[in-house]
Amino acid sequence: MMGDMAPDHATAESRTPRSRTPGPAPRADGTGLPGRLPRVVMAGIVLAALNLRPAITSFGALLEEVRDGLGMSGTVAGLLTSLPSLCFAVFGIMAPRLARRFGPSVVVCAGMAAIAAGLLIRPYAGGTPGFLAATALALMGIAVSNVLMPVIVKHWFPERVGSMTGLYSMALAFGTASAAAATVPLTEALGGDWQRGLATWAALPALALVAWLPLARLRRDAAPGAEAEGLADPADTGAAPAPAPGAAEAPAAGKSLGLLRSRTAWALALFFGLQATGAYVTMGWMAQIFRDAGVPAGRAGLLLAVTMVMGVPLAFVIPRLASRLPHQGPIVVALGLCGLTGYLGLWAAPAGGAWLWAVLLGASNCAFPLALTMIGMRARTSAGVAELSSFAQSTGYLISLPGPLLVGVLYQHTGGWSLPLALMGALMLPQIAVGVLAGRPRVIEDEAARARA
Repeated sequence: MMGDMAPDHATAESRTPRSRTPGPAPRADGTGLPGRLPRVVMAGIVLAALNLRPAITSFGALLEEVRDGLGMSGTVAGLLTSLPSLCFAVFGIMAPRLARRFGPSVVVCAGMAAIAAGLLIRPYAGGTPGFLAATALALMGIAVSNVLMPVIVKHWFPERVGSMTGLYSMALAFGTASAAAATVPLTEALGGDWQRGLATWAALPALALVAWLPLARLRRDAAPGAEAEGLADPADTGAAPAPAPGAAEAPAAGKSLGLLRSRTAWALALFFGLQATGAYVTMGWMAQIFRDAGVPAGRAGLLLAVTMVMGVPLAFVIPRLASRLPHQGPIVVALGLCGLTGYLGLWAAPAGGAWLWAVLLGASNCAFPLALTMIGMRARTSAGVAELSSFAQSTGYLISLPGPLLVGVLYQHTGGWSLPLALMGALMLPQIAVGVLAGRPRVIEDEAARARA
């Protein structure tokens, strides 16, 4: 398969014609993977996705214990819940450059190693600064993997972006929910030691690392279309294929598309940032909201898990549905209304309707896989997806940065959740508006071509 898809630059006079046989061409890179390569990549995607949220939701489930153990104030705890957005913005923007230099698989592999090291170190780092630093290390690995997952999906499965994004999003949601549901019981089984309870989650990225190591050993041009999409080292590439008839000419590898002038890119960045604000407030604070309303700790963790597990089926269905619609606006509106109702319910009756609010906010959080799907659909090439993914996610996470911190400050200074929840409900309105704009059938390459004309 790899040999069949590579550009053929030899002339008829310089070589003897050879017959093509079905199946992948053998490789001499020592990996032994060619025939199984798509399945190995698929398994790697799933295992990586499982690790992109447990670092956050495991902490959220034990927020009160960690605060007591480290002597954190509500403001510092709010800073910790904002740390994912900061790290994703700062480190995510580096991902495309790292991918061009080393290859996407190598970067994701290194990301899994960083997650494992950070999760193992942070409970025993000694004090709040060490806890923050080790958490940042894990989040750095998550950040680069966040950006490169849509790239890898588009790169390896260009005709199955919706279904593969659904599979990836479903695995991400399952990992998120598992950490939320299992962390408290796991900690209790370990004698109530929150440090051991958090450190246990380092085993999951270590398992993913095993899957990505053989992929990282492949040459950077092993993936289909790598040389055409600008993800391989220019020294290893041949001539890129001509663009499809009627398509805007893509810029040369490494040349920016100028996304600062793209309305679609900005709409996606704003939508991504607003949905991330809601997601990280939910993951960081929702269990505490229920506990403050008198819900026992175990049940509060289970409610958080219900919110997260809603993403398992919906994260598989929504990308497939979105990829079949010319405009994703109706899905944006439906998810936004779920979020608005959920926040208003938490504001009015947090304990009385707890299960319903958990379900509605879980549905609302599926704006994340929808955003990933739209990123894959709003660019024509893998290089375009890489640039758009980096821009939308990094800018979006910067936009989301104040949200969880502001919620923590408001909670500490008002002594309750009414004002923070009113704020979160109000933010659903601009999220719906920019999401509808992002859902329009546009591609950034065409916008870039019009801007250059």
